[in-house]
Amino acid sequence: MKVLVETSAHHIHVSDEALEALFGKGATLTNKKDLSQPGQFVCMEKVTVVGPRGEMTMSILGPTRKDTQVEISLTDARKLGISAPVRESGCIEGTPGCKLIGPAGEYEISQGVIAAKRHIHFTPKNAEDANVKDKQIVSVKIEGTGRSLVFDDVVVRVSESYAPAMHIDTDESNAAMASGEVYGEIIL
Repeated sequence: MKVLVETSAHHIHVSDEALEALFGKGATLTNKKDLSQPGQFVCMEKVTVVGPRGEMTMSILGPTRKDTQVEISLTDARKLGISAPVRESGCIEGTPGCKLIGPAGEYEISQGVIAAKRHIHFTPKNAEDANVKDKQIVSVKIEGTGRSLVFDDVVVRVSESYAPAMHIDTDESNAAMASGEVYGEIIL
């Protein structure tokens, strides 16, 4: 089965508390552009992520979440000087933290910096059609880009609220020359 492969650049998910600390009391997120996952959007608001060796300005993805989380590539991690583990989004326990700087103030997170594990979003129907289950690990073959490769260790995530798409970070996208509309083939 083929699946759309999308590149997920570095970004931040913020809690309501972090949003207020960074942008001021009563601040809200402003939708700049809808993303492929229903209800998700890139925000106009940006913050500076500060690590021991450097800093980077990153976009916030909305809506707000329970926990603040910074998703970066391993190249970004080296630039910032943060040992970001590869984790599924939302699995932040025991991960490093950092300082965030916004126009209204600073906010320290004690954990939440990760390199997102490559994954596929599927609805239950998509998963059934592909003969896969939630949390199953699969491989995905990308061809025709000039740098064909197989991504192993891809986690399947199933929810009614998802739209079918595989997400890889910028390092992975560059390795596969996955720009524009790219599809991968799931290998079980």
